[in-house]
Amino acid sequence: MSTHDESKGPEGYDQPAVEAWIAEHVDGLTPPLRWTRLEGGHSNLTYRLDDAQGGTAVVRRPPQGKLLPKAHDMSREWALISALGPTAVPVPRAIAFCESPNITGAWFYVMGLVNGRPLYSAANTEEWVPEDRRTKLAHSFIDVLANLHAVDPDEVGLGTLGKRDSYVGRQLRTWYRSWTASIEPAQLDDPRAHELQRFFLDHLPDQGPARVVHGDYGLHNCLVGRDSTIAAVVDWEISTLGDPLADLAYAMNQWIPGTNTMPSGRGTATSVPGFPSREALLERYAERTGRDLSNLDYYVGFNRWKSAAISHGVYARYMEGKKSTKGLDMDEMRERIVRTLDLAEEAVSRL
Repeated sequence: MSTHDESKGPEGYDQPAVEAWIAEHVDGLTPPLRWTRLEGGHSNLTYRLDDAQGGTAVVRRPPQGKLLPKAHDMSREWALISALGPTAVPVPRAIAFCESPNITGAWFYVMGLVNGRPLYSAANTEEWVPEDRRTKLAHSFIDVLANLHAVDPDEVGLGTLGKRDSYVGRQLRTWYRSWTASIEPAQLDDPRAHELQRFFLDHLPDQGPARVVHGDYGLHNCLVGRDSTIAAVVDWEISTLGDPLADLAYAMNQWIPGTNTMPSGRGTATSVPGFPSREALLERYAERTGRDLSNLDYYVGFNRWKSAAISHGVYARYMEGKKSTKGLDMDEMRERIVRTLDLAEEAVSRL
């Protein structure tokens, strides 16, 4: 949560300058505007805007401070929602993009307001999605992903979104570098991290045609409408061209296998009764896309390994004192890294 004092105006925005820009570039929104902070969304500064005539929109910019070159890339998000707008993938309406940092110190864009909610937890699901509509939500969730993976990037102007070759191979190299660089500060290494990396490189599947991959597709990055279907997919900032099966395996992390009795999903958005199993959703995806999923456990293992590497890097930063550990259970964090490698190993053993 932000500690910003909202009475001083919206964080990261020069309110008069942004409202003047909106008056000039956005139809149907007449300043003065009421600004309401929207939580979620990778610390990007996202506000709902309302005018006196009932006009609404959402404005979004990166967090303040120095950013990594590709982090919080507003132009990438803007390109994606603009290109996907006419397709079967539901996204917020792209309204206007400001490429001048002179207005408020960073690029920002304005998009349509979507009436829906992200689901982060079991409590969110119980509050927003009745049990008898959870299968409908799950089907909508998997169908939207199938629709995304059916989009030909060249046909919608996204052909240059990223490199097309070996999405998994590139990620393996990136996250293995992260693991090895974090060993010393984390004071934690696990031989399986190295063994699995070698296994994944030695058994790298043929990718097939590159498709747009979201990279973080889950109910936390979807707005679920009142009708219990996906009203919009948001947070496209790490989207690129890549292997749709890696995207699918990541999306399935949240869904509990039919045979599963372990309580690993406790508290997650899909851990409540009424949802179909992971297997049922995979079957539906295979039917809709015609893709062969016989090697999916490779991608499941890869995603677990990558998650372990990401957590390991975060843990290392805490151990170095670069982030405050106040209120954090460091032992639990360490155990989670080991547990995630267990899951990677399990997936690989099923191949």
